[in-house]
Amino acid sequence: MKQIYPSSITAGGFAAGGSVLDHEFGKTKPYTLGVEEEHMLLDPESFDLVQHIDTFLAAVAGHELEAQMKAELMQSVLEIATPVCDTPADVDRELRKLREYVTSVAAQKSLRVGSAGTHPFSLFETQRITARDRYRALVDQMQYVARRELIFGLHIHVAVDDAEKAIQVVNGLLVELPLLLALSASSPFWRGEATGLASTRQLVFAAFPRSGPPPRFRNYADYAEVVGQLEKTGCIADYTHIWWDIRPHPRLGTVEVRICDSVSRVEHAVALAAYCQALVKMYCERFDRAEEIRSYHRILTSENKWLAARYGLEAPLMDLATEARNRIPVAQLVRRRLKELRPHAKELGSEDALEGIGEILSGGNGADRQLRVFNANRDLAEVVREIADATEAAAVPA
Repeated sequence: MKQIYPSSITAGGFAAGGSVLDHEFGKTKPYTLGVEEEHMLLDPESFDLVQHIDTFLAAVAGHELEAQMKAELMQSVLEIATPVCDTPADVDRELRKLREYVTSVAAQKSLRVGSAGTHPFSLFETQRITARDRYRALVDQMQYVARRELIFGLHIHVAVDDAEKAIQVVNGLLVELPLLLALSASSPFWRGEATGLASTRQLVFAAFPRSGPPPRFRNYADYAEVVGQLEKTGCIADYTHIWWDIRPHPRLGTVEVRICDSVSRVEHAVALAAYCQALVKMYCERFDRAEEIRSYHRILTSENKWLAARYGLEAPLMDLATEARNRIPVAQLVRRRLKELRPHAKELGSEDALEGIGEILSGGNGADRQLRVFNANRDLAEVVREIADATEAAAVPA
């Protein structure tokens, strides 16, 4: 049976006791990957969202890929998850297989599927909550904040072989999050309006508790103590109810990058996975060499995140790695980082996949493409059609 990295998996059996939280770091091969995508279920004519997740899941029952698909909070959302992959090339193959199957099942049920950070015009007020105890409890607890969470994310897991190392890798990656957000931003519309933001999803999700960038932890015991206090007092059922932009995932032994919008094109999802994998490897090796993993004040990294959400690939970010800390284009920061990552990508066998980051920089992210389509005819249904076409075309093997 294939192992998968499902975001929804709970921490059953992995309770915090004092300052110790059981984990699986080091029990799997380092730098393996798992990718999850949240997809829209669409009406093929109006391109509005439809509440058909139960119909869809019933249609896939018994199929070999059934375990890699699940419902989410809203009945118009489908999540797919790859098995554990050694390389981005494996991610490419598995995502294409999943998208091809999802597309074919959707067509049989007179549906379309699409992948982007938000649906451009559907209203959260018309969405039905999935009939699962987990989601009903979430709405009961969070009320309006949960009901308006009509957003779609791309989550990338990278395995790390040591718990202390994982914490320091998360600390190091805080400065990288704005770059990942700018590259993946694909939600410039909300409730039928162009918001002026590249990633509206980020601003919607910011209302959730325990979201946004995590605090910097001193070590794994520090992290476990915080999680243990939240669990012991009943604030959370387990650590999977901490929805930071990036988080350790002890049960899976991974660092999970959660800041990315869902992206329409499979090659962009694969490129982002390759980028995250190489970043994690770079920071792991710095830790192994006992090099300093620099940290920056939360207000500075949060400001860069806001700029990335607002302006996408045009964001003028603070260059925190230099003493001057001038503002420079995010694309310049990404290209500089790519030079550092290429040797790591070569060792990982992911050089070709990493080239996809350069293609995003030259061709634009999902927000850029959606706005180009919209500006032609001011037709939001046409925008969603383009999202669906790009998502379903990705099912064709490379």
